[in-house]
Amino acid sequence: MQRIALARVLALIVAIAFAAGCAPPRTAAPAPLPMPGGEPTLAAPSSTPPVLYPAPQATRAYPAPTGAPPPLASPNPVAEAVPLVTARVVQSYPHDPQAFTQGLVYLDDGGFYEGTGLNGASSLRKVDLATGQVAAIFNLEREHFGEGVAVAGERIFQLTWRSGAGFIYTYASGAFNRTATFIYPPAGRALPVEGWGLTFDGARLIMSDGTANLYFVDPEATARTGALAITGQVEVRDDRGPVIWLNELEFVNGEVLANIWQSDRIARIDPATGQVLAYVDLSQLRSLLPPAEYGPSPPEVLNGIAYDAAGRRLFVTGKFWPRVFEIELVETVWRVHLPLARARQ
Repeated sequence: MQRIALARVLALIVAIAFAAGCAPPRTAAPAPLPMPGGEPTLAAPSSTPPVLYPAPQATRAYPAPTGAPPPLASPNPVAEAVPLVTARVVQSYPHDPQAFTQGLVYLDDGGFYEGTGLNGASSLRKVDLATGQVAAIFNLEREHFGEGVAVAGERIFQLTWRSGAGFIYTYASGAFNRTATFIYPPAGRALPVEGWGLTFDGARLIMSDGTANLYFVDPEATARTGALAITGQVEVRDDRGPVIWLNELEFVNGEVLANIWQSDRIARIDPATGQVLAYVDLSQLRSLLPPAEYGPSPPEVLNGIAYDAAGRRLFVTGKFWPRVFEIELVETVWRVHLPLARARQ
C-alpha cells in the first residue's frame, strides 16, 4: 500500500509540473500601455498610511443586465490564459465619498467631468482633481439613474441606466447646459436597452450596456437625429468566452479599458477584435482608503477610469470611494488554469 501511495504522489507531482510547463512564456505578454514604469508593487501614498478595509458591500448595486449571455468555458484554458497586470500607486487625491461614480473624464485644466448614479442622486459634475471640490453640478431628474460620460469635441454625452435616454451638454462660464436628448435602442435594434459605460476614441463614441458588447456610435449623427447612431459593434471575449458586465470605459492609446462590474478588475481590450489583452487587478487599492474620510456609505466596487494623455497619467476610483488614485501599470503576471481531473467512470 505504501508503494501504491508513493506512486500516486509521484504521478501527481509529474502532472502538476507538466501543467506548469504549459503556461505561456512571459515574452508572449501584450505590450504594456506606454506609461512611466515603476517598481512592481502597490504602494500607499506617502500621506496616507495603509489600512485594511473589507470587501465591497454592494448595498445599492443594480442587478444583472437584461439578457446577459452566460460565460463560456475555454476549450484550452492553459494555452490561452489572459495575463494579469499589477499596478503601483503614484499619488492619491480626495474624492467625494457620496459620489456613486459612473463615468470619469480627465480635462486639461486639471479636473474631471464626473457622472454619478442612483435615482434622486444622479448628476454631471466638474470636479477639481487636487481638492476633490465640485466646481459645477447638473442634477438629473429623479427618474433618471445616471451612467457613463464622454466628451466629443465641445459636447458632453451622458447615458442613463434604464431610462432609454441619454443627454448632451455643453460647459461654459462655470455651468452645464443641456442641449439635447437622444434615445436608445435606435429603431430596428433590440440592443442596447441599458446604458452603462461611455468613452470617445477621437472619432467615435464607444458604449457598453452590461452585456459583452461594445457599440461604436457616431456622435454627430446622434446629436443631429436624437437617436443613438450605432455604426458597428464587437463582442468582448477572453480565454473563457464572452466577458459580460462591461461598465465604465476609457480609451487609452488604442485600447479600451473597461471596469468589470462586481469586481476590482479592469479589462484591457482591443476594440478592433474585442479580445481581452490583459486584466488589471486593483483589489489592493481597497486597503488604501483612509477610514477618516469614509462617508455615510461604505466604498463599493471599483468604477471610474480617466486618462491624462498629455501627462501620460492614469486615474481610477470607485463608487463611494473617498480617493482618486493615479496609478502605473508595471508588471505582467500569467494566470495559469490547471486542468481539472476527469471524474472516474
